[in-house]
Amino acid sequence: MGVLGIPPASLFFRRNLLYWVGGDCMIYITGDMHGDLPRFKSKEMRKLRKNDYLIVCGDFGFVWDGSDKERKLLKWIGKRRYHVLFVEGTHDNLDLLYEYPQTEWQGGMVREISGKLRLLCRGSVFQLEGLCLFTFGGGSSEDADIRREARTWWSRELPTREEVAAAWENLRLHDCQVDYIITHQGSGRARQCLSIIEQGTSILDTFLDEVRATCKHKRWFFGGAHLDKFLPPSEVALFRKVIPIIQEKISL
Repeated sequence: MGVLGIPPASLFFRRNLLYWVGGDCMIYITGDMHGDLPRFKSKEMRKLRKNDYLIVCGDFGFVWDGSDKERKLLKWIGKRRYHVLFVEGTHDNLDLLYEYPQTEWQGGMVREISGKLRLLCRGSVFQLEGLCLFTFGGGSSEDADIRREARTWWSRELPTREEVAAAWENLRLHDCQVDYIITHQGSGRARQCLSIIEQGTSILDTFLDEVRATCKHKRWFFGGAHLDKFLPPSEVALFRKVIPIIQEKISL
């Protein structure tokens, strides 16, 4: 086995960075999109090839009002040459998202939005291109007091005790060891490093801190902070950057 426990034949260097190729496909990851369509037409997105994967760390933002215009847009996204995957954030219409059919995909649970567009459900462990990914969307809205429930804010942004219990069960099935953790909200340690003001401790805060303390992982990617920053040794805040999920050295 080579660097990061990956077969050497699956690795290559570009501009002094180590990248991984799983067959003909690569996995990329980015931060909050907030329904910003031009992001899909950016130079960074154009590098994705057929059947590659793009993972968005929450606040995808394209599932919002259920309008005919929105459904056409989701259909367009689902027809991209690459897969588009995302976890829930705090600016997604969770009631609407949870109306989409749920099914098993690549070892975990997803909601099928349209074509190659899928929501990665909380607490799932996925096997993608030989990698093990744990996903847990949601977060705590700092501005919940000025947003309207079921219109611009949803109480489902925080997990239930049942969802947390199911997540632990899935992690234990994998001996609490995964390659990558993907969330919208960062761990308490990450938020402290970014000087994010805490609004009290939620069930999600407690869960994420326990995951950080007990689950072995190579990298933890999260959105929500609206910046691109590597927090050594393993946590990565993402916003606009689109990067391969495997890099020996994170350069943002």
